[in-house]
Amino acid sequence: MRLFIVDAFTDTAFQGNPAGVCLLEDRVPDVWMQSLAAELKLSETAFLLGDSLRWFTPKVEVTLCGHATLATAHVLYSTGVAHGPVKFATASGTLTVNRQPDGMITMDFPVKEVTATTVPEGLEKALGATPVHVSKGALDLLVELDSAETVRTLRPDIDALAAIDARGVIVTARGTETDFVSRFFAPKVGVPEDPVTGSAHCALSPYWSARLGRETLTGAQLSERGGLVRVTLAGDRVHLAGHAVTVVSGTMQLQPPS
Repeated sequence: MRLFIVDAFTDTAFQGNPAGVCLLEDRVPDVWMQSLAAELKLSETAFLLGDSLRWFTPKVEVTLCGHATLATAHVLYSTGVAHGPVKFATASGTLTVNRQPDGMITMDFPVKEVTATTVPEGLEKALGATPVHVSKGALDLLVELDSAETVRTLRPDIDALAAIDARGVIVTARGTETDFVSRFFAPKVGVPEDPVTGSAHCALSPYWSARLGRETLTGAQLSERGGLVRVTLAGDRVHLAGHAVTVVSGTMQLQPPS
């Protein structure tokens, strides 16, 4: 079976967020997919069988992943398997992707609603910064800080963040060169810091659209690798767009158990 490593949300190799993409030829046990994801040690590895798409961190399966979906679509388009719109069947419903004439790939994802909440105990100390606003979604916390520079220079206590009652913590602020900036920490699921997080932008898009009064925005994720995500709010959907670059293309030598 074919195995790829793709840098997503960038047009430059070794930037953006690397994802594994495994094109399955037949069904394999979940434990085998989890083991391969742990072997690759990327924040997400995508497994595609037919139109069924699943994503695994090194520790757990997740229900939505933007950058690994972008990476999978890029593999299909760049290898000539797909040409027009592609629909993936996932745990988050049907996700539609399409490649634009300039090579950018757009993805139709569900909005992740967040509501204002009080600052959880231990969060400020774990972040090493004072939240301006804190909102809670179904899985993650969204924490607005006072400036893009505070987000950029943040050095959180990762172990302390893992003790917070949330899958992950999105930190964000209004941008200077882009509409907003963010970083994403999810040590609880084996991702201390994710380089560029498409699923987090499903919450960031409605959050910043409400504040800035525009539906189409550009977000910069200020991890060490960095990346850009273009978002357009469309009712209860978010259109995420970005580029991707194939870094590794190979063939799995290990035959998985049936």
